[in-house]
Amino acid sequence: MAKLSKSEYKSFITEVKQNIIRSRYQAARRANHELLLLYLSVGNRLSEKIRVNKWGAKVLQRISLDLQHELPGLRGFSERNLVNMTQFANEYAKVLFTQSSTAQMKKQITQSSTAQMKKRITQSSTAQMKKQITQSSTAQTVKTGKRYSFTQSGLNSFFSISFTHHILLLNKCKDTAERVFYMQMAAGDMWSVSTLEHHIEAKLYKYQGKLPNNFKTALPQTMRSAALNLFKDEYLFDFMALDDSADEQVFEETAVTNIRKFIMRLGRGFSFIGNQYKVEVSGNEYFIDLLFYNRILQCLVAFELKRGRFKPEYAGKLNFYLNVLDDKVKLPHEKPSIGIILCKEKNNTEVEYSFKSINKAMGVATYKLSKAAPKELKGILPDTEKLKKLL
Repeated sequence: MAKLSKSEYKSFITEVKQNIIRSRYQAARRANHELLLLYLSVGNRLSEKIRVNKWGAKVLQRISLDLQHELPGLRGFSERNLVNMTQFANEYAKVLFTQSSTAQMKKQITQSSTAQMKKRITQSSTAQMKKQITQSSTAQTVKTGKRYSFTQSGLNSFFSISFTHHILLLNKCKDTAERVFYMQMAAGDMWSVSTLEHHIEAKLYKYQGKLPNNFKTALPQTMRSAALNLFKDEYLFDFMALDDSADEQVFEETAVTNIRKFIMRLGRGFSFIGNQYKVEVSGNEYFIDLLFYNRILQCLVAFELKRGRFKPEYAGKLNFYLNVLDDKVKLPHEKPSIGIILCKEKNNTEVEYSFKSINKAMGVATYKLSKAAPKELKGILPDTEKLKKLL
């Protein structure tokens, strides 16, 4: 028998490993798909019983206990989760199914056992449902009154995230378009539930793509759309326990100490290169606050941190840094560097005039260090200064 070389053996192991990972991922996706269909159907049936027979919390509690008795070790059918299933079905039955397929689904649910129903949905109605959802414009959004139909991509995202993701979205996002946006982001980037919750709290849907910038004139056309979608107009750094008196150095040190959390807040594809990154020009040293590489854009990204309000002179300094990076640091195959000024406040008109004649790509974003107190608590809780005196 011929002896395998080390490289051939390593290649074989890598191939098998990739096949195993791919197979596990596909199996998990199929399992999640089936679970969501099951929860949708159970929730739809429960919703009908609650509406017609006036079932209340005690009945749901009894159902949960009886199911646990019939199927020892059963998970996911607590009383709370049964309530979630009814919410899930109430929100998506009208969105996912056309009127004809909804009637057919209800008939199947009524006449079939859960096992039979799952088999029928898997073998026949799932493919038909996908086709109908993609082609039909009769599916309506919930509570907005606007007409909406899932694209095939949107449908894939719907079935790619977990039931826990869906319940979080239902509770946090009332607008269907916003919910679908987060579904697609969570599915595409494989966000955990906690990561999804952060991006909802940071209002990614509102701020993504709104960054004041000069990308249209400063970036190649192939980069513009991706760059605009990658950066946000406002960032929430809620892990930083800093007050307004903290200067740029303290902000930077805190960001570097918590670099993993900082990167997560920035978004996709960022790799940290260094802070106070030194560049030299004619024997003089200059230091960039934070330097990253973004794998999606394939370019260097420099962040300059400013404690207060944006000033036009900040654009000139950042333009200088980007010129040096592109000339002395950027590799030949990499794309032009991008600079972002992070500050507490900005005026978009001032930003626009500051960037008008600059040919290096840059934007200005604001940051918050914590979530604002709920409106209903204002006037009840002491402000920061009063709290300091009390402590």
